[in-house]
Amino acid sequence: MSAGFGGQVAVVTGGTRGIGAAITLALLEGGASVRAIYRSDEAAARALADRAAGSTPRLSLHRVDVADAAAVEAFWRETEDAVPAGVQILVNNAGIRRDAVVGMMSVEDWQSVISTNLTGSFLMSKFAVRSMLRGRFGRIVFVTSPSGDHGFAGQGNYAASKAGQVGLMRALAREVAKKGITANCVSPGFVETDLVADLPEEKKKEHLAMVPMGRFGAPAEIAWAVLALCSKEASYVNGAVLEVTGGL
Repeated sequence: MSAGFGGQVAVVTGGTRGIGAAITLALLEGGASVRAIYRSDEAAARALADRAAGSTPRLSLHRVDVADAAAVEAFWRETEDAVPAGVQILVNNAGIRRDAVVGMMSVEDWQSVISTNLTGSFLMSKFAVRSMLRGRFGRIVFVTSPSGDHGFAGQGNYAASKAGQVGLMRALAREVAKKGITANCVSPGFVETDLVADLPEEKKKEHLAMVPMGRFGAPAEIAWAVLALCSKEASYVNGAVLEVTGGL
């Protein structure tokens, strides 16, 4: 895989922490300009800027709630002004968890997860496609989860949002293929991020026991898979789900 993303502009949602930060840094290292979106964590955004100090001219940070249709549209209007040639890469990485068994889950926790993880992916993709059509080239990658396939207990909302991302991706892949745009998913297993760190210790041990490789993944390992699908060489990979799970 070529690491050459020079001259390309990428948008990464949830791009300042965990897997998103790793993706942002990898794209910058590959020569891309990155517009990294975060919702509220200013400290994480500043920390990413410090880590990317050598690439500062090619990194811009944007505070946007991807579940807010008006905010997303405003972001893309500003992007259109800042990047007249359009965006080439979108990574839909923003995601939250609000775990509870279905019988005890609040409507608010259901809706917030669906809104951020699934509706946010739809909103970002909607405007990204319009931007990519200018150059008849684009790569859209959804960061999903094995939870969408396995439906882990206590994650009904999260599992539904991740299964929904796969369905959205596959429909989108068919719609844009003839325009030089591809849509795919990367499905990480258990990765050393805040989403795993927040789990109770017993639950972490339970998850670890499920992984044949006997360890959790690293954010950089997921970033590698995302960049592979974003590369020009991946031009015939469309509508696919790439699992990066350690054999889960």
